[in-house]
Amino acid sequence: MAKVSTNITIDAEVKKQAQELFADLGMDLSTAINIYLKKALAEQGIPFEITRSVPNKDTLSAMEEVKRMEEHPEKYTGYQDIVSLRKALGV
Repeated sequence: MAKVSTNITIDAEVKKQAQELFADLGMDLSTAINIYLKKALAEQGIPFEITRSVPNKDTLSAMEEVKRMEEHPEKYTGYQDIVSLRKALGV
């Protein structure tokens, strides 16, 4: 397989820590990146889940609202269909 050189920009400290980690695993950074790219191709996507560690304030607010709705459903109006919702909205 032909090899090509590629330039990427990464944080210096991240590179240093990654090189140390991969050296402990018996490989260099180039090998580790090739493993990642092959895995991404095999899975046709990022080969791990990407999530936020902590929900943002809007998500936290929405989660609190849902909890209040579950605890006190009598305080909230529900709609069985779009016609009822539109009528309530005056649309």
